[in-house]
Amino acid sequence: MAEALALARRAAERGEVPVGAVVVHAGRVIGRGHNQPVASHDPTAHAEIVALREAAQALGNYRLEGCTLYVTVEPCPMCAQAALHARLARVVYGAPEPRTGAAGSVVDLFADRRLNAHTTVQGGVMAEAAAALMQAFFQRRRASQRASAQPLRSDALRTPDAAFAAVWQRAQALGIPVTASHTRQDLPALAGLRLHWLDVGPADAPLPWVCLHGPDAWWPQWLPWLVGARERGERCLVPDLIGFGQSDKPKKTAWHTPQRHAAVLAEWLEALGVGACRLALAPGADWLLPALQATLGPRLHGVTPVGPDALLPPAADWLGAPFPDRGHRAGPQALAALAG
Repeated sequence: MAEALALARRAAERGEVPVGAVVVHAGRVIGRGHNQPVASHDPTAHAEIVALREAAQALGNYRLEGCTLYVTVEPCPMCAQAALHARLARVVYGAPEPRTGAAGSVVDLFADRRLNAHTTVQGGVMAEAAAALMQAFFQRRRASQRASAQPLRSDALRTPDAAFAAVWQRAQALGIPVTASHTRQDLPALAGLRLHWLDVGPADAPLPWVCLHGPDAWWPQWLPWLVGARERGERCLVPDLIGFGQSDKPKKTAWHTPQRHAAVLAEWLEALGVGACRLALAPGADWLLPALQATLGPRLHGVTPVGPDALLPPAADWLGAPFPDRGHRAGPQALAALAG
């Protein structure tokens, strides 16, 4: 069981639920396994199954008569039935599993005399150590989930990710990977809203571009430009301004002022470690330029207006995704007014 616990710790280190198992025959370990369904993309890759497969290969027989399976946690029904099918002489487990255990916690397959195979079961061996591993693992997972949670303000809208599937298919066909997509909502100027952006090109490229979309567009407008800039080895940062695209959308037009948007972008660039940048402006994005010039000051190294021929035009196949509800078009309405 000590070796099974070591295997369970290995599973935890790899982000898998910490369960380990070994199969022993004639005093010798012939099979080892730890949980790995996530890494192997295999729902059957529980510790017991992995260990049983290795033991069967060692003996050259799928019947494992005379063998004992040691596992840190009570087997689930799949693993219990596999143990029975293998004709194991004995199963020894550590901690009980109250949600899925098939040795008495939820069901008891080993005690069901209607099955044509029978295996002796012993539980509670080094149970405290096994349970502590499980508890620590799930505590860390819950803490990580809380740390990465992105709550939505009650006065805002967040478009579901599924609405962007078609746009991302288009982007990936052009060589823009989903890994270029990023979000954060911990900047003071955001006040809890989530900002989304693309980061395309080498991270160490000098003087990155900040590409600002127009008042009725969002990041896909820049796809043709991104392809060309990437081929030139340039880095492009393409934010969805608050109220647009995959960023959160306040419901009130009053949120949208040039100074507030400029403050968000300035804090965002500082958080990314971008000391100097140059602006690429889509048609209609110059409403934000004076506020950005005042906020960024000498960090801003040039402004380039980009004509409509170098960008995707507003089109129904991608423009509609960020605004599934017309009642939440406060961003475009406000920016259209600011753009004049």
